[in-house]
Amino acid sequence: MARKRKRKSRRRQEGRKILELVPQYSIESGEDKPVTAARKFIQSLGITPPALLVVKRNEHTTDRYFWAEKGLFGAQYVEENHFLFPSLRDLQPQGSKVPIAAGSNR
Repeated sequence: MARKRKRKSRRRQEGRKILELVPQYSIESGEDKPVTAARKFIQSLGITPPALLVVKRNEHTTDRYFWAEKGLFGAQYVEENHFLFPSLRDLQPQGSKVPIAAGSNR
């Protein structure tokens, strides 16, 4: 029996492409929780937003965070809601501006 493929969200795919244009830092969490390690790394280097942090928890697991003007967010949330972040609006391709009050066409 064939398995049904999961539908890929266009909005999330667009957000992923935009996040690829942002500076990316890879770190290991060590003894800290991943989000704590990310915050300490940002603080120590004085990283300015926007930035993407890939935190390696162990050999199998990584967590992705987005450093924005208003704090640290999960990268998946930012991919889905990239239009809410002013620092990412400038990185959007000009033809694909998504209105904030866009309705669902189902």
